[in-house]
Amino acid sequence: MDGAAVDPEQLRRATLASSVGSALEYYDFYIYGLASALIFGPLFFSPLGESGAVIASFATYGVGFAARPFGGIVFGYIGDRFGRKMVLILTIGLMGMASFAIGLLPTFEQAGMVGAVLLVALRILQGLGAGAEQAGATTLISEVAPRRRRGFFAALPFVGIQLGTLLGAGTFALMALADKEVLQGWLWRVPFLASVILIAIAVFIRLRLKETPVFQELEKHKAVVKNPVVQIWKHSKKNVLIGIGLRMGENGNSSIYSALLVSFISLPAGVFAGDKFIGPTGLLIAAGFAAVMVVTFGALSDRFGRVPVYRYGALFQAVIALPAFYLVTLGNVTLVWVVMVVGISLGVQSMLGPQCALLPELFGSQHRFTGVALSRELSAVLAGGFAPMIGVALLAATGHSWLVPAIYSLVLALISFGTTFFTPETNGRDLLLVEDAR
Repeated sequence: MDGAAVDPEQLRRATLASSVGSALEYYDFYIYGLASALIFGPLFFSPLGESGAVIASFATYGVGFAARPFGGIVFGYIGDRFGRKMVLILTIGLMGMASFAIGLLPTFEQAGMVGAVLLVALRILQGLGAGAEQAGATTLISEVAPRRRRGFFAALPFVGIQLGTLLGAGTFALMALADKEVLQGWLWRVPFLASVILIAIAVFIRLRLKETPVFQELEKHKAVVKNPVVQIWKHSKKNVLIGIGLRMGENGNSSIYSALLVSFISLPAGVFAGDKFIGPTGLLIAAGFAAVMVVTFGALSDRFGRVPVYRYGALFQAVIALPAFYLVTLGNVTLVWVVMVVGISLGVQSMLGPQCALLPELFGSQHRFTGVALSRELSAVLAGGFAPMIGVALLAATGHSWLVPAIYSLVLALISFGTTFFTPETNGRDLLLVEDAR
């Protein structure tokens, strides 16, 4: 769409609807990640011992990511076949109600392994819903936004990510001040039960959305394809692989800085052993900066191009990896928070900012939703979902060496850096085109 064709009211509603959904997804993401790092182990997996319980807890975190590609395929099909709006209502309901139900689960002490089994089942449902939530948000806003400012507007809903982070990390930072028995007795349930408020707001807003102009054009010309998954397989394998490669550094480092780093400093061998306040507080500070930076980098990609901004962001993330995690070992709380702020608000957001518009621009209009969903969610499994679990296992095997998260971060960033040399520049692309960017 060009600037003259944009409906301001639709753009406002689409931005708000996408932002609230992003807030709920990342609120869920952070409260589950932090609960996995700090609480779920002793509550649901206590017979496995301290390290084993944390690894099992992070395994359930990873299971949610493993389910996301399946959600991406199912809801991506629905989004390309029946419209973007329907999917956004379905995914927010599924994801939110699963989070609410986690707050009602019995612990190991109350029901043995029943609670752990139900936790895994609900985490899978969370993953299925989340598998299309961000794909839907990026597709929706990109198809509504003015072409010349698409990077800026496509990044705006991702301020919701930082709002969700602020809510999640802020909640845990406050909860960490509570007595341990109270926290593990009932207080841990409150953040999950509170997600019902965001669900209600998001559903209300999304019911008032109109379908995107791009999908309306497809329907008008009877160009909606019956099987977008087949279209992706035939025509878009290369761009899906590019999307996965681009996401490795962004999504992987998001998990490393927000979940693995928290465990690294708070595990018994960590520099702040047993501390449940420093990590969530650092995430809270970083999220405030990140809310500004994701939009800044999105706007920069409108001016300088998606690929250059992404490339230098990935390179920056790679360059800071080793010194950042070494600084964490020095035992200075301020340095830990600085590392979190720099890694999340500059490293991660310098890739996420341009990515918001880049991924939808890579794919043609007939299968865009499915292409974005597969790129996002396959990479989420490979990079983000199991990063904390693998990282904790490697920490245990290497005597808690700081080189584990540092090298992990470096490798993932370099994969994205290399991928940018195979990525077509998509800035200003006409999203009505049915063919992929080349």
